[in-house]
Parts: sequence; structure tokens; C-alpha cells
Amino acid sequence: MISVFGSTGFIGSNFCKFYPNEVKEIKRGFYKPETNNVLYLISTNHNYNVFTNPFLDVDTNLTVLIKTLENCKDKENLVFNFVSSWFVYGKTDDLPANENSVCNPKGFYSITKRTAEQLLISYCETFGINYRILRLCNVYGETDSGVSKKRNALQYMIGELAEGRDIKLYDAGENIRDFLYVEDVCEAIKLSIESAPLNEIINIGSGNPYRFKDIMLYAKEALSSEGSLTPCEPPDFHKTVQVKDMYLDVTKLKNLGFVPKYNIWQGLDKIIKNVRK
Repeated sequence: MISVFGSTGFIGSNFCKFYPNEVKEIKRGFYKPETNNVLYLISTNHNYNVFTNPFLDVDTNLTVLIKTLENCKDKENLVFNFVSSWFVYGKTDDLPANENSVCNPKGFYSITKRTAEQLLISYCETFGINYRILRLCNVYGETDSGVSKKRNALQYMIGELAEGRDIKLYDAGENIRDFLYVEDVCEAIKLSIESAPLNEIINIGSGNPYRFKDIMLYAKEALSSEGSLTPCEPPDFHKTVQVKDMYLDVTKLKNLGFVPKYNIWQGLDKIIKNVRK
């Protein structure tokens, strides 16, 4: 059984839905695992909190993590599976980014996620806890109810196109991203928990570089949308905290036997079908 922290979020709720007989959902505000296998997904999810609450990323991504780890140190044979993000890599010329690439994050979310990784490693080494760090690519799926311009812009823009609205593409949509459908992400997480080596970092993604403009053109055509795709210059803050191009080296994940069920176009079709309802 797997104790899932953050089970009400997009990825956590899907993981619990796909594996209902193998999880113990830990309620919000509780920090003690009920099993020796932990899946930890508690996190903020974008870099913009600095404008509204600059303490939120620190409190959520670091303080809550330490509270949870404090309840793990006396449990024998516990494995702490920590869900991280590609954001920790920051700006790097080492593409696709592999687990040994130098991390240089800029935004508060990105920095605290990287700091959380380092705190986790230090804490686990200090108290003899086994761990895994799972760095996720961009995750998408039609069940994500929290999309916005700040978070999961892909689905937000598809929704705008479905309404016939114009959308603006930073850098003319020439930026590169790695996307993986949420069901595949959950399967990759489950496989990693079951089979990946302990005390290592594992990238979870498709390993494919997708140009954002190509994705939007596909959605526009599939929706027969009258909305236009307009190039625009990114805001200064976006330039400060975000990288233009990123995709992941998923050699480790593939070596575990992972094969995604959906390619990007099949996943987009599911989202497009959903927004048409």
C-alpha cells in the first residue's frame, strides 16, 4: 500500500483513481504516513505566488515537507517517493536534460522545489531513509480543473480556441516542451515506485521535444476554431523565471520498461473532445 500525500490534486487524484486498492489517501493537514511506501505530491504549482504571498512556496514546499519527514524517520523500511518537477533544471544548454544536469532554477516555485530535493536527500541520509525523486515533465489531461494562464497553459489555450478566442503565443510558439498524458504519468510513477533503484532521481516524461506552436495549430484545426494565433513578446517576469526550451532525457525510465499509452496527438484529441462537450 502507498500513502499518498496530496491526493486531492490533479496528479494525486488521478493516481488514486487508477490504483484505488493500492493507496491510502492522507487527508489534508495530516503529515503521518500509514504505510511504509510514501508518494509525496504536496506542492505549489507555479512561480507567480511571489506577487501575492511570497511565503507560500517556502511554507508549502519546504516546511510541510519537513513536518512529514519528521513522521517518517522512526518508521522502519520506509521509502519516500518525492514528486518534483522539470522546473528544477532552470536554464540549461544540456538538452535533453538528464538527471545529472546542473540545476539552475530562478522562480520561487522552481527554487523551492530544488531546495526540497536537497533537503530530502540530506534528511534521508541523516536518518537512514530510502527515497526516490521523480522529476515530472508538463502533465496534461482533461480532468485538470485548475488550468489557467499561469498553470497548464496548454489546456487553457485549447479552451480559449474552443470558444473562438484569439490566443497569444510567447516567442511565436517556437518554445519546446515535453508533455505526457496524466494516465501515463501515473503509470510511470507506479512503475518507479515498484521497480526504480532507491536513492536516485528519475525523469518522467515523453523524452520528445514538442514545439508549442505545432500543438496549438493542431488544436485550432481540430476545433475548426476561428481564433487566431498571435506571436507576442513574453513579459519580463516570464523571461526571468522561465526557460524557453526544455525536454527530458528519459533513458532511466525507459530502462524500467515504461512505454506510454498515448502520444501527444492522442492526448490532445481527448482534451479537444472534452472541451467540445
